[in-house]
Amino acid sequence: MATFKLAAPLKKADVQRLRVKDTVYLSGVIFTARDRAHLRLVEYAQKGRGLPVNLEGAVIYHSGPLVRRGKKGGWELLAAGPTTSSRLEALTPPLLEAYGVRMLVGKGGMGREVAEALKRRGAVYCHFTGGAAVLAAERVQRVEGVKWLDLGIPEALWKLRVENFGPLTVTIDAHGNSLYEELKLKARVALEKLSSQLL
Repeated sequence: MATFKLAAPLKKADVQRLRVKDTVYLSGVIFTARDRAHLRLVEYAQKGRGLPVNLEGAVIYHSGPLVRRGKKGGWELLAAGPTTSSRLEALTPPLLEAYGVRMLVGKGGMGREVAEALKRRGAVYCHFTGGAAVLAAERVQRVEGVKWLDLGIPEALWKLRVENFGPLTVTIDAHGNSLYEELKLKARVALEKLSSQLL
């Protein structure tokens, strides 16, 4: 296990050296996107429509941030905890195929189909601790922009400038390795051993 400090947007070489259980701290630009934003991103790709943001090398954070208008104009980020990534499983492979996204950040697991898509596209999935929404917001220097506010504040596509955002744990790497699959296998072996002892 190693610790990396990376600058977003990311290059393919940045994520190729990451392995499951590594720790990452991000600085630079990340985008938040939840269910409705993912759906729109995939629809835009299917229709050949251009995006209002550049996702080449992008980090997409599965989050519906709590944001309000600042006193001096602009936006103020209050909290930005991760949302459950499994909700986005069906939309993730087509999203990865359509755009040059290099990292997904969320909480909970993602399955084998997503792991295979990450491997094909040279991207990774990282886990951010659930319940740490204020900690996440503290690592955001500023809101640089927002698109698709018609989807609602939590569902909009927020562009955030972050500094040492993390700690993030690599749970699916760009080589097809998945911490979730490892844990499932260990649990299955332990259960089989326990079952044989009871019989």
